[in-house]
Amino acid sequence: MNVRVDRDVCTGHGMCFVTAPEVFEDDEDGYGRARNNGVVDPGHEDEARSGAASCPERAVVFS
Repeated sequence: MNVRVDRDVCTGHGMCFVTAPEVFEDDEDGYGRARNNGVVDPGHEDEARSGAASCPERAVVFS
């Protein structure tokens, strides 16, 4: 599973990285971004989905 945060949609609430810190982190401007170049380890797929669901803007995109 791959994931990314759409920077055009993200407004920096930080819910993705608060909810799923193994998958997401904040960047230098406080916006969310995916760790590991967006590659989600198999053991963290549920956490990635939880982080995505917590985003009020729905800025998290899976591929």
